[in-house]
Amino acid sequence: MANITKKVSWSSRGDESGPAGEETPLLNGSEQSRPLTQMSSGSTKFQIGRLSTVDLEEEITTEEQESARGRPKEIPHNEKLLSLKYESLDYDNNENQLFLEEERRMSFMAFRCVEISRWVICGLIGLLTGLIACFIDIVVEQLAELKYKVIKENIVKFTEAGGLSISLILWVVLNCVFVMLGAIMVAFFEPIAAGSGIPQIKCYLNGVKIPRVVRLKTLLVKVLGVICSVVGGLAVGKEGPMIHSGAVVAAGVSQGRSTSLKRDFKIFEYFRRDTEKRDFVSAGAAAGVSAAFGAPVGGVLFSLEEGASFWNQMLTWRIFFASMISTFTLNFILSIYHNKPGDLSNPGLINFGRFESEVMEYNLYEIPLFMGMGALGGMLGALFNVLNYWLTIFRIRYVHRPCLQVMEAMLVAAVTATVAFIMIYFSTDCQPLGPDHNEEYPLQLFCADGEYNSMATAFFNTPERSVRSLLHNPRGTYNALTLGLFTLTYFFLACWTYGLSVSAGVFIPSLLIGAAWGRLCGILLASTTPNGLTWADPGKYALIGAAAQLGGIVRMTLSLTVIMVEATGNVTYGLPIMLVLMTAKIVGDYFQEGLYDIHIKLQSVPFLHWEAPATSHWLTAREVMSSPVTCLNRIEKVGTIVDILSNTSTNHNGFPVVAQVSVDDEPAKLCGLILRSQLIVLLKHKVFVELARSRLSQRKLQLKDFRDAYPRFPPIQSIHVSQDERECMMDLTEFMNPTPYTVPQETSLPRVFKLFRALGLRHLVVVDDANRVVGLVTRKDLARYHLGKHGLEELQLAQT
Repeated sequence: MANITKKVSWSSRGDESGPAGEETPLLNGSEQSRPLTQMSSGSTKFQIGRLSTVDLEEEITTEEQESARGRPKEIPHNEKLLSLKYESLDYDNNENQLFLEEERRMSFMAFRCVEISRWVICGLIGLLTGLIACFIDIVVEQLAELKYKVIKENIVKFTEAGGLSISLILWVVLNCVFVMLGAIMVAFFEPIAAGSGIPQIKCYLNGVKIPRVVRLKTLLVKVLGVICSVVGGLAVGKEGPMIHSGAVVAAGVSQGRSTSLKRDFKIFEYFRRDTEKRDFVSAGAAAGVSAAFGAPVGGVLFSLEEGASFWNQMLTWRIFFASMISTFTLNFILSIYHNKPGDLSNPGLINFGRFESEVMEYNLYEIPLFMGMGALGGMLGALFNVLNYWLTIFRIRYVHRPCLQVMEAMLVAAVTATVAFIMIYFSTDCQPLGPDHNEEYPLQLFCADGEYNSMATAFFNTPERSVRSLLHNPRGTYNALTLGLFTLTYFFLACWTYGLSVSAGVFIPSLLIGAAWGRLCGILLASTTPNGLTWADPGKYALIGAAAQLGGIVRMTLSLTVIMVEATGNVTYGLPIMLVLMTAKIVGDYFQEGLYDIHIKLQSVPFLHWEAPATSHWLTAREVMSSPVTCLNRIEKVGTIVDILSNTSTNHNGFPVVAQVSVDDEPAKLCGLILRSQLIVLLKHKVFVELARSRLSQRKLQLKDFRDAYPRFPPIQSIHVSQDERECMMDLTEFMNPTPYTVPQETSLPRVFKLFRALGLRHLVVVDDANRVVGLVTRKDLARYHLGKHGLEELQLAQT
């Protein structure tokens, strides 16, 4: 795919079939496009969807073919594409006869037991997420303490004797070893565990099935990887990955089995479907936020703001319960670890410390200053996102081999240690080591006795401790030059680090950058304004700066306000933080999208936003839908079903069931909808009409058989169907959903979008006046329309 050019062919929607060899491929939620058909012109051309064709103009040379056989040096990337490799989750219950019979058989007490099970699962999710957070926190603290003590002793030894370069080499080697371990685990064993995992969980809650995102192996690599990357001294935090870890725990616990370990505990079988699993994953994500920041309400709001499309009051309560249990577990275990059993004052992994109300008072005239800082945070956040965007595109194109990814991570670790050492070495910012200074690893270096190097407080520490020192250290702890240099270097280091093949979050680096320039603003205000010393407290401005920078990068408003308020333990700053985050979001959005949205777009995920594009009212379902549609008869021949499922060029996942399929593809009357996964289970169990007549004792297929096969349904290639069985008939009446959601073909795109997004659908059947199937709308049909710089744009669909 050397050169991709866009050709949009607005063929009339149903009258013209197009010339031979250019038929519109079927795209019933298909995950692959039709194979390329050679045109007489010599260029390869294939139609995608209903509206557009992608033309691959360049012929592939022999050299390119050879490089394609091995690993290509450069992977071309075009963000105007939408990947067909992602499937949708089916949030809508399949109300077939089996489902309705089971629901009718269940007594009131059985329904109560199911509801109690939901609460028990949420409690378990909270408990396990809290324990994982404890494990990460304690191991990071122990290893970091060991690392910094060894380096500190070495530096003290060589400061007097000379030869500090040995200390630098030791620091670099230690960092590289830890980062190498973390990067190898991610790059070679589970690439999906890279980064914070928040974009992937956002996609999952949006209804996109990201492969391997909630596997046990992903969780193990995530937890061990984040420990390695934080201890390895990278500009990262351990809070983001906690959200992903909580989601994986939720997906595993709620199913009552582990498909990775091939163990089935025969519990919670009722919840083995996308509808229930997605609700529990949103509870897991909330529990992760809660454990990371000690913010149960913030966790609930995060799930609401970032993810779940379908929401109800009971779900809110259950998610809040999971978040509360998560925070309580973390608190309780850490209180025992710190030899203060029962003292529940360490709410989350990041503890901003308590802000005293007297110090933190603010006046009306400071509000414009706060908003100005919010605007600055928005601009710096946009700059961070733009730089990271270009860096990520470079990585997609050139750094795609696992060995290269590990080498890049080690390079960043070495550069981070070297930069930190040089900054500390040349810093002349010496501060007295008084009784009220609670520095963990004070470095004296070339300072006088009884003094310590202030730059070392920021660099020679875990990022969480650095944030706390910037927020709480008394006035005069840092000079302006130190903070300015630290902000500049850490900004670029954090930008370079996000997107490496290591498990790491961006929350803490953002807070640290913001706290540094916020404190700098406080110092400048105190020195340049009359009576500045009385009202311009550096700690107060460090908090505002931290909020502005984080808001400018990730663009969360509602949940982030509550998370910040809960983490600081002071509700006084609710209003300023809210204003700052709103300002940062508005200013940042003017220049560039949020960091998570950028990474979702770069992965070409068919992500559905809250609303349809503003200027899309003129489009109707007939223009958006995929057609013609592969339909099945109510009683269908087994051979026909096997052939349709085996067709790799049209890998459909949903098939409308009609009264009678016509030979000339004329629309037929809709009877229901059946999924690929259901057909595979029916073929596996050989539910054929002839066999049912001949074997009267044959066990009737139950809903349990479908749940046992979920979520990893076997591929059609693994199911053997003999030649005689191909001639049998299969009755789909009992298994199809007889009441799928349908829309008339004249429905406007925003209306279709609202129905699809709010109900979490996977397939939406388009019918004519006589209820005959004319098309099918899937997630990709809707996600490919978005507002660009030149109005409404249409993305191409491609197998990437």
